[in-house]
Amino acid sequence: MGIHILTVMHLLAVVIFLGNITVGIFWMHYAAKTKDFKFISQATKGIIKADKVFTLPSAALLLIAGLGLAMHQKMSIFGTGWILGSLIMFTISGFAFSAKLAPLQRKIYAYTSGEKADWNEFSKMLKRWDFWGLVALISPFLAFLMMILKFPA
Repeated sequence: MGIHILTVMHLLAVVIFLGNITVGIFWMHYAAKTKDFKFISQATKGIIKADKVFTLPSAALLLIAGLGLAMHQKMSIFGTGWILGSLIMFTISGFAFSAKLAPLQRKIYAYTSGEKADWNEFSKMLKRWDFWGLVALISPFLAFLMMILKFPA
């Protein structure tokens, strides 16, 4: 596969990945502001679906195309600071998402879909979601900066 195709694939994946995880935070808080559990439930369901349709496939494409670019250019993946740093940040994001955020999203969806949802309990879940959401968001943005600035060298 040519370098230009890999570059386009990598950049497209970055845009979709970062865009979707950023918009997910917006939609969760937009829904929470309404204090309407039906709306929060639907927004959470949409976020979960968007993760399956956009976040997960773009994460895979981002990784495959990025590694393909490094190999095509004969760059050391573990010996190039900005590539290694970006992979570490990407791994942190993946852990935060798969181990913490995704299960919490499913829990929030189930809870807000039920008849006995309580605002105080939901608020506690939302605070945890915010924390892990920020970890899952900030770490790939740091990887993005590392890639652009080629830092550390």
